[in-house]
Amino acid sequence: ITEEDLDTVAEMIAKSEKPFVLVGGGAVISEADKEVRELVELADAPVCDTLMGKGVIDGTNERYTGMIGMHGTKTSNFGVTECDLLIVLGARFSDRVIGNAKEFAKNAKIVHIDVDPSEINKNIRTDASVIGDVKVILEKLNEKLPQMNHNEWITEVKSYEEAHPMTYHKGVLTGPYIIEKIYEATHGDAIISTEVGQHQMWAAQYYKYKAPRQLLTSGGLGTMGYGLGAAIGAKMARKDKLVFNIAGDGCFRMNMNEIATATRYNIPVIEVVVNNHVLGMVRQWQDLFYGQRYSQTVLNDRVDFAKVAEGLGAKGYTVSTCEEFDNAVKEAIELNIPVVIDAQIDKDDKVFPMVAPGAPISECFGEEDVAEKFGR
Repeated sequence: ITEEDLDTVAEMIAKSEKPFVLVGGGAVISEADKEVRELVELADAPVCDTLMGKGVIDGTNERYTGMIGMHGTKTSNFGVTECDLLIVLGARFSDRVIGNAKEFAKNAKIVHIDVDPSEINKNIRTDASVIGDVKVILEKLNEKLPQMNHNEWITEVKSYEEAHPMTYHKGVLTGPYIIEKIYEATHGDAIISTEVGQHQMWAAQYYKYKAPRQLLTSGGLGTMGYGLGAAIGAKMARKDKLVFNIAGDGCFRMNMNEIATATRYNIPVIEVVVNNHVLGMVRQWQDLFYGQRYSQTVLNDRVDFAKVAEGLGAKGYTVSTCEEFDNAVKEAIELNIPVVIDAQIDKDDKVFPMVAPGAPISECFGEEDVAEKFGR
């Protein structure tokens, strides 16, 4: 960390008229949430995060625009595309974040702050960088920054949010409804772990995380089966917290025997299986990009997950309506024992927004765009 590099970045931030902050998992590892929030206030900048950066910025913060990338919000994707300075904190510019590299933040100068020098200029060319611990760097950098005012820019970004809100079908049981209801029932204060797939993206999109490490999820090359073990570990460490694992039915099969571990040691985790009877994320790609040629994604057998859970010593629920799900969550919290809720949703529910592979993130599309984009 050199004064010269810090001064360069401070000058770039001071001169920027449309700054945007992107927070990655490095800010979680370095426990830099206080310093990141201070930077965002000083720069008066909108801020988004990667999947691994969740909780560094409180999900209810007025400057927070949601996740970026393949399943990021239109607000974040459009904002990063239109900004004139992108400040990247502890993120590696993964393919799921940047989409088409040539088009990523093409109107912006890019500042990259990261502990790993091999990440600098690896996937995206940067205009300035500082190598080191994000927390230490921001402690020094924030001292060099004046209080800025970017009301016009903030208003412009807010207009994207008003024009393109996150929406889903109301009145039926869906992945987004499940996550929002868990958020409401836990007052946003639970620890959430996930497996990998559509449910993972819904958990990232619809739960407003207040603090780092409130979301436990596997990152690049993510692992089906990760979440249940993570939930058990989290509950052992934080007995004062409600702990939910959000799983898909395919993921539940990978590690469901660990429900027996939870019951053996009476570890009261709540496993919610978002059960669409398919490998949902793969099916979504097959439906949208592979001409609806479905291969090896249908799981339409007769396994009863609630009975499996009871056979392993847990309480099991099977639900298929919003009201049934609401009641099951309420009872699961009150029981304070290991619980599995098998929540049945439609096999063709999709995660939106979405960016097609190889496309720029500025071309993210929602359900409302599918007919025009795909002719159906």
